Formats: sequence, C-alpha cells, structure tokens
Amino acid sequence: MQEILEQVRNFVVETFLLGGDESALGNEDSFLDTGLIDSTGVLELIAFLEERFALQVADEEMIPENLDSIARVARFVHAKGKEQADGRVA
Repeated sequence: MQEILEQVRNFVVETFLLGGDESALGNEDSFLDTGLIDSTGVLELIAFLEERFALQVADEEMIPENLDSIARVARFVHAKGKEQADGRVA
C-alpha cells in the first residue's frame, strides 16, 4: 500500500504541482477543494492508474470517494488489485 501511495504521490507532484511546494500537499488533501486537479486532470490520473497498475476504472468508480486525494487513490488502487487477485474483476 505504501508503494502505491508513493507512486501516486510522485505522479501527482510531477504532473500537477509543477514546481509547487510538495511538502504543502498532504496525502488526504482533496484535489477538488485545493483546485490541484480539474476534470481533465482526473482523466490524466485515470490513464496513469490504468497504465501503471494494469487496472480498469469503470465509469461508476470515477467518484471523489475513490479519486479525490492521494490517499483515496492509493486505497482505491489497493482494493482494485485485491479484486483482481481474487478474480472478482472481469
């Protein structure tokens, strides 16, 4: 889980923070509330997740509960990985 969190954090910092203060971005900070990621950014994030972690994000999974902070994204990716390992994903 920690490795997933670090990979997501690195992607967010490199892609969206653009030279900003990385230490000011907490893992629980909302992307929407901080204005860090807009709707186009969410699509970039999903493309990253699908490529890096070899998973599919369904339309119904594209919700703030799954994708609105580094920690939420890491938990979502971790859960998706468990689903795939258990064979619960088509």
